[in-house]
Amino acid sequence: MKQSLSDRACLVGVGETDYVRGTDKTLAQLMIEAAIHACRNAGIEPAEIDGVISPWLTNVRCEDFVAHLGIKELKFSGRHEMGGASSIAAIQTAALAVDQGIAEYVLVATGQKGYSGVRLGAGDPSFLELNNQIMPNPDYRDNLEYPYGLMVPMQYYTLHANRWFYEYNPDPKGMQTVALTCRKHAQLNNKAYMQGRPMTEEDYQNSPVLVAPFRLLDCSLETDGAGAVIVTSARNAHRFKKPIYIGGIAEGHPQGPDDLISRQDILNMGITQAAPHAFDMAGIKHEDIDFAEIYDCFTFIVLRQLEEIGFCERGQASEFVKDGRITYGGALPINTHGGLLSQAHIVGINHVIEAIHQLRHEAGAVQVQGAQIGLVTGYGDLGDGSLAILHN
Repeated sequence: MKQSLSDRACLVGVGETDYVRGTDKTLAQLMIEAAIHACRNAGIEPAEIDGVISPWLTNVRCEDFVAHLGIKELKFSGRHEMGGASSIAAIQTAALAVDQGIAEYVLVATGQKGYSGVRLGAGDPSFLELNNQIMPNPDYRDNLEYPYGLMVPMQYYTLHANRWFYEYNPDPKGMQTVALTCRKHAQLNNKAYMQGRPMTEEDYQNSPVLVAPFRLLDCSLETDGAGAVIVTSARNAHRFKKPIYIGGIAEGHPQGPDDLISRQDILNMGITQAAPHAFDMAGIKHEDIDFAEIYDCFTFIVLRQLEEIGFCERGQASEFVKDGRITYGGALPINTHGGLLSQAHIVGINHVIEAIHQLRHEAGAVQVQGAQIGLVTGYGDLGDGSLAILHN
């Protein structure tokens, strides 16, 4: 009999820092701050945490949390190397740990100093060294990609995007719709870095093309900040006022995860594999989803994930997002907080935090009315994917 994690773990605390451009705090300090906020939000003492997963970046160790949170006994720790897909994959691991009784309260915390640290937009040459820590197979990068000028994410992903345009000829205005929608949502969110900085269609069209088809406003923000969530077993749910249950969750990896160029199907992503597993676990259909927080490092990857998840066929996402479908009052509001494009880029955990606020019905001006089921995705590296279906 196939085992299922459905409704066996829940999210009970969320915390985040301010999202800024410019900070003297270390990444560890930012993540500890978010962790303390999450404990307060859950109503538990930091010392009660007995599991820590610090996904993605390697310069904050689980032991740092022991020291700074006063953890009495760390029973479980872990890390995930899936870029922006790491946070949800880490939540899946945390759910397994608490369900099996290995730990009671697992903290998942991550973030980045995307502005005050190594900044891609400033042309910092040390980015290539960081890229080799993040991406799989650094020898491949050093010898077969960097010498030919294939160096940064927008260059990698333009290969995927241009193949998609070649194969299916989608309306390029779909990318504009995603950018404008995320910026519109950010105007309602006082935690969004881009609140007070609205975007018009003319602003989008006048932004420079960096690597075709990506304009500047197709790219996510460079910001500093961190976020954290606390995972516990459904056995402990009665302790908390508004536990949010994990109905379905999965991670997936593309064919040839270290080699985008040579893939048999460049449009196949980790989310292609993960989505059906998560939906099967949750036992729901696409039309049951009330909102979706879709990882948005670039506008086009939102469109592609909508297709690979199964909300529409390949090549149809630009039509799918038309006519207000993905904003408030539409059939599937997405990135209700502004997303990585207009709230902040902290490796996607802010998408999980926003989903929890929505399902607790405490999202204020950005609340999706009557929200009961939400979907959150992660996307990272050369196409790794993760997906969680959450409900109240």
